[in-house]
Amino acid sequence: MTHVKAEIASQPDCWRQAAKLADAPGLPARGERVAVVGCGTSWFMAKSYAVLREQAGHGETDAFQASDFPHGRRYDRLIAITRSGTTTETLDVMREVGQNTPVTVITADPAQPAAEIAGHAVVLDFADEQSVVQTRFATSVLALLRAHLGHDIEVAAMDAEVAVRLPLPVHPALTDQITFLGRGWTVGLAEEAALKCRETAGFWTESYPAMDYRHGPISIARPRRVVWAFGDVPAGLADEVEARGAAFVHSRHHGGYASLGRWVGGRAPLDPMADLVLAQRVAVLLATTQGLDPDNPSGLTRSIVLPEQP
Repeated sequence: MTHVKAEIASQPDCWRQAAKLADAPGLPARGERVAVVGCGTSWFMAKSYAVLREQAGHGETDAFQASDFPHGRRYDRLIAITRSGTTTETLDVMREVGQNTPVTVITADPAQPAAEIAGHAVVLDFADEQSVVQTRFATSVLALLRAHLGHDIEVAAMDAEVAVRLPLPVHPALTDQITFLGRGWTVGLAEEAALKCRETAGFWTESYPAMDYRHGPISIARPRRVVWAFGDVPAGLADEVEARGAAFVHSRHHGGYASLGRWVGGRAPLDPMADLVLAQRVAVLLATTQGLDPDNPSGLTRSIVLPEQP
């Protein structure tokens, strides 16, 4: 078994451990104006959390790529997400913002610079990974932040236990392209699912807000292509996708997915984070069927550490 397969399978227990840290010092207080930063996968988790926090009425929350942080804005707290604790762009934001604003980092390694710079560090070392690609650390960060907002993470963890065993809804031999869709907080999950397939397998994936999909991207829907939706689905969208010959995938039941098509009937959908677990598994399958190493994708490293600028 590759490292990433084991790490994906371990997510239910990691989420439960993360939820126990929901009252950790440094997490945003209700009413604080908060900015959340990260790079790549961490940025997508930041985007999901920002939507959830505002929806919960906890206060204005913005998510930014660390490299594009608007330094002219003022916040009550900065939350930085970095698995390695060494990502250059994230450290730069933490240092500059931390001169006037409390900074909290969520990281897997307390011995790295991010934990030293931050006023508070929430350490998820149990969710660290040997694989270059992020799976369980990212979802454990979101589990922690959701628990801090009052979400019942046990329900999500139980759904994830189902997701690690479900038959996969996408077959590599029958699929040329996948478009992932989300609404609200699941837009970030859709973006992360697409990134997992791209970076792990070099596979053609795209991601969009579900309501924006009709505004152009639907033009590529056709046979041997899949549209995979996280969370709520706009009325009529599945029928429009299928009318173009593409498959529509959406979680409808705790017992399974339709294989290359819609699940008809059933109870409640899987928690969207559990849905992401399925997408992670698909990414690994897409890689291994091409003879690629999903633990060490071409061109990627565990952390982006840039040379100092003159």
